[in-house]
Amino acid sequence: MQKIAQIITKIINFFYSPFKKYIPEQLFRYAACGGANLVFDWILYFLVYNFIFATGPNSTHNLIYITLPGFLSVSQICITPHIASLCIVFPITLLTGFWLNRYVTFTGSSIRGRKQLIRYILVVALNLSINYAGLKLAVEILGWYPTPSKIIITLFTVVISFFAQKYYSFRK
Repeated sequence: MQKIAQIITKIINFFYSPFKKYIPEQLFRYAACGGANLVFDWILYFLVYNFIFATGPNSTHNLIYITLPGFLSVSQICITPHIASLCIVFPITLLTGFWLNRYVTFTGSSIRGRKQLIRYILVVALNLSINYAGLKLAVEILGWYPTPSKIIITLFTVVISFFAQKYYSFRK
């Protein structure tokens, strides 16, 4: 895994040269890694939403029923396709984002990996809450399309995430 991180870092550093005067290296790496993970998130969300959960022109109104184990008092819950897609995509991009931040962007942190992961998850949980509330508002109340809604909401959370990761999750 370290070898992959070194290759990614070399590629990012190659493209960093023209921006040296304007952007700090760490911010450029964060933008590159975060941007790649963000595009991965959008593509994965689009694929999951459109090819797994959406089933027609009124797919935002379809409900997905999930049966829970018998020990819970509620045996079945239902969620909308856009929220189900978020639930599938989130853990995947959580792990790819953590890996990129730890091994490419914030390599100078002296905090142990486990503690970094816990802090990273807390910051991402905040972002997930913003994403969830934003999708509910945009899709169900304002009637916007799910994929553009996801993109707009995610752009908002990027700013929050950078500062929280730099000064909390991966601080020196």
